[in-house]
Amino acid sequence: MKIYDRPRPWRHALHRVRVIRRARQDDVEAIAVLVNQAYAPWICRIGKKPGPMLEDYRQVVADTHTFVLKEGPDLLGVLVMGLEHTELLLINIAVLPRHKGKGIGKILMAFCERHALGNGCDAIRLYTHELMTENIEIYKKLGYRHTHSAKENGFARVFMVKALPVR
Repeated sequence: MKIYDRPRPWRHALHRVRVIRRARQDDVEAIAVLVNQAYAPWICRIGKKPGPMLEDYRQVVADTHTFVLKEGPDLLGVLVMGLEHTELLLINIAVLPRHKGKGIGKILMAFCERHALGNGCDAIRLYTHELMTENIEIYKKLGYRHTHSAKENGFARVFMVKALPVR
């Protein structure tokens, strides 16, 4: 998937090309840096590093459907998903903090839905920490509904699901 972001008329006439592609092992270091930067602000609120900061991204890239959103050589976002029967589990979505508010998260969430549909899924499930209330509100606005809350791996989590249109 390529997304072309046209510059304003007073800038250079060159287009910046954004690309979403499958993550590779040579992306692992940049993914880990991005995830640590994206989740660091949550440490104070939840009292410890969030789960995504504890992952071995070499293993994550090998075992999951992990995609990166790049603009030229720059990694702007990462999306980690897993297929579970007829559902897709959205394991992690992270955007480089200096690119927050520029639509990168929306692009990744839309890609997640297309990926789920393309793999024959009828729903997307996700979880987030119960204190990440801003994220919970974003997911609700995108059509996810709260299914339950539980303590898992030492984290107080909110579980959500979004049904996908039947094809």
